[in-house]
Amino acid sequence: MFHQTLSIVAAIGLGLGATLAHAQATPAGLWKTIDDATHKERSLVRITESGGIFTGRIEKSLDPESKAGEVCDKCVDDRKDKPLIGMAIIRNTRQNADDKTVWDGGDITDPDNGKTYRLRLKPQDGGKTLEVRGYIGPFYRNQSWIRVE
Repeated sequence: MFHQTLSIVAAIGLGLGATLAHAQATPAGLWKTIDDATHKERSLVRITESGGIFTGRIEKSLDPESKAGEVCDKCVDDRKDKPLIGMAIIRNTRQNADDKTVWDGGDITDPDNGKTYRLRLKPQDGGKTLEVRGYIGPFYRNQSWIRVE
């Protein structure tokens, strides 16, 4: 009886652990962005999912030189002159139909230069890091973001 109970508890624990690991292997969560050129922490971005579509908003700047109330003066779309904090920099991204380890189809905007790039997100290390690739044609930039929660 004891072994049977222990086996059931172990099976539930493994199942729950697998479920949590799978849940963490999505881009949803809070991420610390790391600048690909300087390798310094830049911001916290929260990626959320609604109806299968992922959106990422800047929650906090980690740059000691940033100023409160900073706006995206280089953006050329509806985000022009809007505050960086709360801004959706990731839009319209969804899980790839053919490769379930990738989220793409949307875009990412770099508020530093106002440019918008096509986007691919790929959780790595069991969801502890997120490969963020912005690209135009064959040219791309990669960043590795670190999961905060």
